[in-house]
Amino acid sequence: MKVMKFGGTSVGTPDRMKEVTNLVTKSGEPVFVVLSAMSGTTNSLVEIADYLYKKNPEGANEVINQLERKYMKHVEELYTTDATKEQTREFLVSEMNYLRSFTKELFTSFEEKSIVAQGEMMSTNMVVNYMQEKGIKAVLLNALDFMRTDKNSEPDPVYIKEKLAAIMEKNEGNQVYITQGFICRNAYGEIDNLQRGGSDYTASLIGAALNADEIQIWTDIDGMHNNDPRVVDKTEPVHQLHFEEAAELAYFGAKILHPTCVQPAKYAGIPVRLLNTMDPEAEGTTISNATEYGKIKAVAAKDNIIAIKIKSSRMLLATGFLRKVFEIFESYQTPIDMVCTSEVGVSMSIDNSAHLGEIVDELKKYGTVTVDTGMCVVCVVGDLDWSNIGFETQVLEAMKNIPVRMISYGGSNYNISFLIKEEDKKRALQSLSDTLFKH
Repeated sequence: MKVMKFGGTSVGTPDRMKEVTNLVTKSGEPVFVVLSAMSGTTNSLVEIADYLYKKNPEGANEVINQLERKYMKHVEELYTTDATKEQTREFLVSEMNYLRSFTKELFTSFEEKSIVAQGEMMSTNMVVNYMQEKGIKAVLLNALDFMRTDKNSEPDPVYIKEKLAAIMEKNEGNQVYITQGFICRNAYGEIDNLQRGGSDYTASLIGAALNADEIQIWTDIDGMHNNDPRVVDKTEPVHQLHFEEAAELAYFGAKILHPTCVQPAKYAGIPVRLLNTMDPEAEGTTISNATEYGKIKAVAAKDNIIAIKIKSSRMLLATGFLRKVFEIFESYQTPIDMVCTSEVGVSMSIDNSAHLGEIVDELKKYGTVTVDTGMCVVCVVGDLDWSNIGFETQVLEAMKNIPVRMISYGGSNYNISFLIKEEDKKRALQSLSDTLFKH
């Protein structure tokens, strides 16, 4: 069985929902479908929650009314039979009344999560009703019945696998199984969400639980590109990536995928394909545990980076210095991207400035601190094992006219990274494309 995940733009209009139905039923084989909320809906739900936090029920009700009008219009466009229209209208009215019920009560983050979850509830109901109207054997499985996180807010794969297996057995014989992405229950049974990676994470967890043949992530672009198409001319989709390569690209700026969301698929050895709903015939990108040896695959960049350098003669031949430095970042829950060390100094990059002042104050106890803002990490990804002679030279050749603040190489077999000024990003990315991906 394949797992197919469709994002908000893929189910953003009645016409898109019809196209998704065609894609899902094309093979005639049983499929498991994960859907996001219709594009724009989650923003509206967050706005409703914001009004309720501010104790403005009138503002919340106005947004609910706008949302109701929008969805009722979709009902007219999506369905042909009066029975299905009436069934869907009744469901949507109950959803809107549920949202209105929050305007009368004390409002906390628990209620907010319940409100935000309704976007996926509405999109999945609308699509399953459309499929059933078309005579397709489709069943809606509530993600809140099997998707759960543990006390550390991490997915609970044993629970998910057991619950989902029982639900699938009970609903055997259907062609399409549909569920909501992103939403789940936490360890205490409250409505929550998966946060990182959202619906992609749901698809990956379900794929691992079902031991699926393949997990397909359908978006509005044709896979991961070999450079940022918003900045660089003539980028192309990368047809094959190792899970580690995909994670590096996702972490360093390839927005199509969250770096953690494919981990369940990686550990289960299930390939993930990134495909385009606007161009279903495009090959897209396949991510698996296979490595294409001797090949540089892609370049990505991450903005808003801060470089911090601490210099201290006390570091020379001293033990425990780096531990003290890293503990400061840990105490402020600020992850470090890149690290470079010398005999008397260490440079680090971070992408979260929330506690920058406190971190710098603490670091000054151990040495002289300098901070550079407005920086950017450029990451080159591929088979960059140190035994592949000449690859580093090619990359450095492309960067020869760009001032480089830091270089990180050797921490991974798949990545070499450069810290540069944001103003040099476009030149750097274009030069890397011209040098590494010549045709």
